[in-house]
Amino acid sequence: MANLAFFCPQRIQKKRTSYKNLIFANQTTKYTIMKKFSVIIMAAALGLTACNETMKENKLQYPESRKDTVVDNYFGTDVPDPYRWLEDDRSEETKAWVIAENTVTYDYLAKIPFRDAFRARLEKIWNYEKVGTPTKHGDYLYFSKNDGLQNQSVIYRKDADGNEEVFLDPNTFSTDGTTSLGGLSFSKDGSLAAYSISEGGSDWRKVIIIDAVSKKQIEDTLKDVKFSGMSWYKNEGIYYSSYDKPEGSELSAKTDQHKLYFHKLGTPQSEDAVIFGADIKRRYVGGGVTEDQKYLIISAANSTSGNELYIKDLTMEDTPIIKLVDGFETSNDVVYNEGDYLYISTNLNAPNMKVVKVDVANPSLENWVDFIPETENVLSISTGAGYFFATYMKDALSQVIQYNIEGKQVREVELPGLGTAGGFGGEKEDTVLYFYFTNYTTPATSYAYNPANGESKEYIRPKVDFNSDEYESKQVFYASKDGTKIPMMITYKKGMKLDGTNPTLLYAYGGFNISLTPSFSVTRAVWMEQGGILAVANLRGGGEYGRAWHDAGTKLQKQNVFDDFIAAAEYLISEKYTSSAKLTIQGGSNGGLLVGATMTQRPDLMAVALPAVGVMDMLRYHTFTAGAGWAYDYGTSEDNKEMFEYLLGYSPVNNVKEGVCYPATMVTTGDHDDRVVPAHSFKFAAQLQAKQACDKPVLIRIETKAGHGAGKATSQVIDEYADLWSFAFFNMGVTPKFN
Repeated sequence: MANLAFFCPQRIQKKRTSYKNLIFANQTTKYTIMKKFSVIIMAAALGLTACNETMKENKLQYPESRKDTVVDNYFGTDVPDPYRWLEDDRSEETKAWVIAENTVTYDYLAKIPFRDAFRARLEKIWNYEKVGTPTKHGDYLYFSKNDGLQNQSVIYRKDADGNEEVFLDPNTFSTDGTTSLGGLSFSKDGSLAAYSISEGGSDWRKVIIIDAVSKKQIEDTLKDVKFSGMSWYKNEGIYYSSYDKPEGSELSAKTDQHKLYFHKLGTPQSEDAVIFGADIKRRYVGGGVTEDQKYLIISAANSTSGNELYIKDLTMEDTPIIKLVDGFETSNDVVYNEGDYLYISTNLNAPNMKVVKVDVANPSLENWVDFIPETENVLSISTGAGYFFATYMKDALSQVIQYNIEGKQVREVELPGLGTAGGFGGEKEDTVLYFYFTNYTTPATSYAYNPANGESKEYIRPKVDFNSDEYESKQVFYASKDGTKIPMMITYKKGMKLDGTNPTLLYAYGGFNISLTPSFSVTRAVWMEQGGILAVANLRGGGEYGRAWHDAGTKLQKQNVFDDFIAAAEYLISEKYTSSAKLTIQGGSNGGLLVGATMTQRPDLMAVALPAVGVMDMLRYHTFTAGAGWAYDYGTSEDNKEMFEYLLGYSPVNNVKEGVCYPATMVTTGDHDDRVVPAHSFKFAAQLQAKQACDKPVLIRIETKAGHGAGKATSQVIDEYADLWSFAFFNMGVTPKFN
């Protein structure tokens, strides 16, 4: 036992540190070192049981989380909120708590013997050239490219002769790679461009306007822009959206009156005209100019589902803004116009979406004519080269049909296989369009498509250190609690023995009409390389089967989502893919809520829970930033007594119980998350740590200079997933075998 004890995490820490330093000091010796280190990992497997016992004996000492006596009364019911003080992201006490929690978390992770091996493998597989699907603007073809481990992808452009150059390099925006490119928009002729940047992952953006040819900035930077596109009107200026800067913390204070502005080139931002939203209060407002520069289309909404639609004629001065769609019962988007005819994607009397055509002169609903009718599959639309590309989602898989301007079907686009296709966007005069295809075993590959004859040609195929041929995906349909059939994709190594011993990652989202379609992920590839199974369930609340499927997972039907997830886990266990002892559940944002609710309702069902940036306090979520806009899905605690009681019944923060053994949990969040504020995760972690009835760890990993997820530096993502996978494998009692 003395020899085995050497391989306990507590004893191996110094060796691991020196190994990690060697990797970063000398990349050329990295793989030689890895071979030697794999011997240590194999030996560590023999001592894993002893290591677990040692860690159990040394029970984690969590930071002190002060309890307040704050109590809220909802419809006559008192609800304590002892950790309300953690909502103050500007207080020194909260900052000290974050530091203390991270110290405990990173100390624990440092003692896992294979953490650095996970990181090394993630770094190695990540280190391949990633090239995005290109788009044409002016005389150039623009695309994103990452050489491998660059913190941020770089925007390149290629001229007609094939000469390639860097257009924008976000890695130069900050020294640590945490300032990212948020969006990029070109003027109609491609001579001007506007791009937005996010600092530390915040949703608050800055906008820089440049001469696209010379790449030089030509305007003062626009500041305090949030939830916004950038739409050019000729070469005169851009439309953008934002809120007034809130009082108090800009990362957590409520923002609920969105406004559409026009910035005229050559004038200061202080003179930008408010086009919409000054006299009418809407939480989400966006504006876009049609391709022919004739109309401004305005969308206005109070929640994430349903919107009003407005139009303004830009060919004459001082024209009124005309309402096309009133109310918020339906979702509507102008996808194209041909002269005075608008083509609108809508779910009005079409839960699975359709496209209608209407004359601007007579735009009322009774004059809408079906252009691409609704089918049994959910529709999304893109346009390019004068054609419409209808992407249908059939059991979460893509089918693409090309239509002409008369609404006649031209052909079904032949795809490389079963998976997810996207792209096909472009301008009317384009003769070549581009699309991508991916699934759980196939990295995203770009194709050049000829819309005239339907021929596709592979454009860019990434070279990833992952043998897709060794893996297989299959779709199953399982019964939820009420008998509803739920689809789930399961991916794993071919020939895997289904004996209930396989480490399994169950992932889902289940909300906001968002669909989970197959896509390749290097982090999941590493999970599967280690004998892991990946299961992705398409729960109610998502958009996989249209509005009815979405609505079945909202408000007083939200429990359906958790039941669907629980049933997915039970299916995987009953069919011998895995067991409770080898099951990890994961989800982010609304999916973080899903994990939080599931682990508090069925803590026996899984070994590990990984809730990320989750909405955990369902009684107060609507009081932060733009959270009130999520009420279509959730309802609020202020609506009525029934809604309050329903939310209280599953709110993760409010349903952690004394005397319960919860699974090993690592909560993750970012200190700059101003969408789902980190207070949700802080309060949930504090509750779990205070009430955990067994020795399974409850940790919170708080990333600094990071937000809700978008724009994270590559190094941050690699570090995070090395921690997540090592934590999960360690707490499932599985030692990975790195070659």
